[in-house]
Amino acid sequence: MKLTEVLRPECVRTGLVIDDKALALCEVASLAKKNPLCRHISEEDILEGLQERETLGSTAFGGGVAIPHCRLKALNDFVVGILTVPGGVDFESADRKKVRLMVFILAPADQPNAHIRLLSSISRALQNVGMVDKMVRAKSPGSLIEILSQAAGPEIPLETPSQKSMLHVFVQDVNIFEKILSALSGLETLSMAILSAENVQETLTKMPLYAEFAKNGISSVCRVLVVIAEHRLDNEIIRRIEGITGPLQKCSGVMATIQPLSYTAGSLEP
Repeated sequence: MKLTEVLRPECVRTGLVIDDKALALCEVASLAKKNPLCRHISEEDILEGLQERETLGSTAFGGGVAIPHCRLKALNDFVVGILTVPGGVDFESADRKKVRLMVFILAPADQPNAHIRLLSSISRALQNVGMVDKMVRAKSPGSLIEILSQAAGPEIPLETPSQKSMLHVFVQDVNIFEKILSALSGLETLSMAILSAENVQETLTKMPLYAEFAKNGISSVCRVLVVIAEHRLDNEIIRRIEGITGPLQKCSGVMATIQPLSYTAGSLEP
């Protein structure tokens, strides 16, 4: 997807004079509301989303730049806009520099991967100090759009990859662990890593208060297999594990968990 496809001309303004961060976010919400994609979203809801994101930490990342952003359930496509504040506005930036350039992003709630990729692409482009200065000096919305689009590149990979899951398999018996590892290694498109951890019982028996408790033959080390796999493979992975352990609900010494991932990137060598 091209940045120009989500950078909305009606959401671009130059030469603003804003006194503080609160007013800056109000201005962003007001400008975003001008886009037809936000016709079913109130300006108050947009502002609330932006404010909630700021409570997690300032979206100013230094060099006089901020990227206010949030995700909205009622939005079905991205709305990106630009504001320049030549005199600067205090945005609680870590480097204490006033923000002169704001690029805001409103994202659909169900597209976190695309949101991250867009945010990353824009933030990389805005790390060029000379380009930021050029944008702040721009006299027209068209000039701003052209400068940012050129800096970000012709294409931004906004496509959402297939949904993936993270599986943790905790095993206290080394022989069973090796069998599970062997069974899962035959599946394609998996990324796996192995962690070793000390069982809680091993630590407790080293404490005077719990010294009387025997280990009862349980290995002192718990091996943890971390698996990143496509969501469609969840059932197959559990089926293969239970082919070794029997029903996990009745199993002792082996535990499996599955968590959906909102974002993954990169890969591990087998």
